[in-house]
Amino acid sequence: MVDQARARRLAKRIAAIVATAIEYEIKDPRLQFVTITDAKVTGDLREATVYYTVMGEDLNTEPDVMAAAAGLEKAKGVLRSKVGAGTGIKFTPTLAFVEDRVPDTARQMEELLAKARAADEEVARARAGAKHAGEPDPYKTEGGATDGD
Repeated sequence: MVDQARARRLAKRIAAIVATAIEYEIKDPRLQFVTITDAKVTGDLREATVYYTVMGEDLNTEPDVMAAAAGLEKAKGVLRSKVGAGTGIKFTPTLAFVEDRVPDTARQMEELLAKARAADEEVARARAGAKHAGEPDPYKTEGGATDGD
């Protein structure tokens, strides 16, 4: 029987342990700008997927994702040992590191929303001076009265 609540708690604990180990214990300079964003654990608690993002040194510098991935792959054994010691469960899950694409997706969504707002403003400007086509009362008859009078 799969206990999803236990898997979620373990995933949260694994993310915290890995983040702390990367920040304070592992001295690999490739991991200096790595941030752990989430973790998922399978229902049998045997495999854990750890999601991460990589930031640049400053706003103008592109992040070195390949170096960060290589650093995480090299530190995988040490990190798994830290997870085993920190969780105290019978079987320590294997770790897989996956780059988190949520920030890129969020940036793309913001760009699309900005384009939609600009298009809405353009339509509002065009509508401001627009007039209806045709006569103001298209139902007038020749006698001057409208139908239904």
